Amino acid sequence: MNIRKITYIAMIAAIYSVLCLIPGLSALAFGPIQVRFAEALTMLPLIYKPSIWGVALGCFLSNLIGAATGVNPTGYLDAIIGTTATLLAAYMTWKLRDRKTGNVPVLSMLMPVIFNFFFIGLELAYLFMPENILAGTLINGNYVAIGEIIAVILGWLLVCELKKTSLFREE
Repeated sequence: MNIRKITYIAMIAAIYSVLCLIPGLSALAFGPIQVRFAEALTMLPLIYKPSIWGVALGCFLSNLIGAATGVNPTGYLDAIIGTTATLLAAYMTWKLRDRKTGNVPVLSMLMPVIFNFFFIGLELAYLFMPENILAGTLINGNYVAIGEIIAVILGWLLVCELKKTSLFREE
């Protein structure tokens, strides 16, 4: 891995973290009902494979800092579970990038929605509805998925614009 890729990964991680932790947006990034705008970056693997590591690192850092500062009500558990969901979603977004409906990579766009529905839905159910994990997963998973759909659509629009630049061209 070269310096340029490492720099891009760090840049993506920093942007992800800022979008989660900036006052105002942090209230939307954590909790049962959330729109984590940073998750728009999970669409970057459509055009730049190393971004998988950037979004995973950014998710880990923002969840860790959020837990340490009390902004993240799910605590340190989210640093593991949330990061795993984001890493797997970003990887699958990259893996399915060439499967398109028309000109839209629908399967890729669904990966963050599906992974976060299950992983974060289950995490929230475990923490806040332990008496009924199944119902809690379905309820919380749906809330998270709605926010994730918003983030993914924003991410797709971002990627469409970034494709017009040379910013993420592989060497």
